[in-house]
Amino acid sequence: MEQQHRPELRQETTTPPILAQAVLMLSLLVLPTSARPVPTPADESGEVAWLTQYGYLPPADPVTGQLQTWEAVTSAIRVMQRFAGIPETGIPDDATLALIRTPRCSLPDVLPEKLPKRRNGRLWRKRRKSRGRRSVGLAWTKRNISWKVKTYPREARLSRETIRALMHYALKVWSEAAPLTFHEVGRPSADVSVEFLRLDHQDGYPFDGPGGMVAHAFFPGDPQRAGHVHFDSDEDWTFRSPDDYGTDLFAVAVHEFGHSLGLAHSPSKRSIMRPYYQGPVGDPLQYQLQADDRVDIQRLYGMARRGGTGAVSPGQSPSQSPDSFPDRCSSSIDAVAQIRGETFFFKGQYFWRLTHGRHLTSLRPALSAAFWRGLPRSLGKVDAVYERHTDHRILFFSGPLYWVFKDNGVEEGYPRPVTDFGLPQGGVDAAFSRPHDRKTYFFKGGLQWSYDEATGRMDEGSPTHTALGGQLPTPVDDILSGSDVYAFKGRQYWKLERHSLKLETGYPRSIARDWLDCTGELYPPPSAPTSPPTEAKLQPDWRGPLLEVERCVCLSSAPRATLGWTLAALLLLRGLG
Repeated sequence: MEQQHRPELRQETTTPPILAQAVLMLSLLVLPTSARPVPTPADESGEVAWLTQYGYLPPADPVTGQLQTWEAVTSAIRVMQRFAGIPETGIPDDATLALIRTPRCSLPDVLPEKLPKRRNGRLWRKRRKSRGRRSVGLAWTKRNISWKVKTYPREARLSRETIRALMHYALKVWSEAAPLTFHEVGRPSADVSVEFLRLDHQDGYPFDGPGGMVAHAFFPGDPQRAGHVHFDSDEDWTFRSPDDYGTDLFAVAVHEFGHSLGLAHSPSKRSIMRPYYQGPVGDPLQYQLQADDRVDIQRLYGMARRGGTGAVSPGQSPSQSPDSFPDRCSSSIDAVAQIRGETFFFKGQYFWRLTHGRHLTSLRPALSAAFWRGLPRSLGKVDAVYERHTDHRILFFSGPLYWVFKDNGVEEGYPRPVTDFGLPQGGVDAAFSRPHDRKTYFFKGGLQWSYDEATGRMDEGSPTHTALGGQLPTPVDDILSGSDVYAFKGRQYWKLERHSLKLETGYPRSIARDWLDCTGELYPPPSAPTSPPTEAKLQPDWRGPLLEVERCVCLSSAPRATLGWTLAALLLLRGLG
């Protein structure tokens, strides 16, 4: 991956000084053909070792004393220059030497023709006849892939929660292009395991300190190491730093995860799979693959099911008719929740999502069971949803059952009965969690329960008659608590004073007009069609779930600590995807 202006990071290398290398190679060129030595000693040329390491030059025959012929070296240099997109001079000129000393992925650019198969039946081989092979022909057969960060750098300016969040977004880049789902796990084993390691770590690809080889990953076809992703712990890993400062973790992670999914290196200068470090690639929440990279990953896994021309909206099956979607402008709502600062309105099996600025991400709703992995597709509706402020888990209630989600994946052991909370078996009408008193409030008819999250028990005296009685029609559809408190019923909502829950003046108001971007006639007659306009297009949304917040692990200096907390706050503000 190509880079400029990083001299301070490139002083420690395993190759001889560049000037000595250039003199050695150029001296060979000025000799007449008859005077040239037929072999070039491999241990005297850093270029020869580099060409061999990255697959351009086969290992020398030990019978000849570990010697390479000059013709083979010249040919290898030309292949390397052609792959890199620089002039094919066949000599180690300035452009060639600049690439040789550029930080890069440890994996070779030229792969052997035959790669091992996995023996557990999880992989398949797909042959391609194109000259510019961009995949290794192997892919995961599963589409729901687990991942875990197993080790972290011993010293880093990035906190652990920031590293995990960047790993999430780097994986999400690939799931936006192909029908893949990645979920983080807490167990020791995972399909994709991320580690930060130093120097020789016994996998055949030793790191070399700052600069040089920055990371590598193993293809799905590797019998023992499939899915292993290794980053050099000695690199100065950064995020959103200037191009000439540190090594951008997100950019390198996207590249390495491409390998772990089956992609080889690319000669394209625009590709994220180019082997040379190219510097930061921009906002992780907005970054998209280049067209060639999308085509290559889709050759292995197919196209992602997304909105837009020829694609499928999130949660929509190809057989679904737009007429089956609820209409946001004429429907009541079943539940509403604020999750990671964004607002979700649920109706039937679907939901609409509003950004932090209360803008709809799409006019067309998404299928809840497709987004919240673990909700049954047969679930007709949800009664209440809230984010628990003590641990940022997300709870769904429907009838006698409830589910607990970490981000958008259900935890093991759910659903469970709502009687776990001491609630009636019939379920609840509404619920919300309040961080200032660490309580969760449940509502059913005219009754209210107060649940202490710290002790895991209902408060004594629950249930009581709801404080909303006399102010609002009961039962309410749901209550939303954030910086303000809102109650929803039918097509209207009320705003309540945050602490006393007293009704503010000027309400009720229209949910459709104030929240769901509806104008004009909001309540069409029953005979009017309720499907969304056919020209409504799903807008891409690159926010992703903020991973469970850990305590910041930063260096002791004030500037680095500030950076760690700033990054965590940034990711928190961008919210759940």
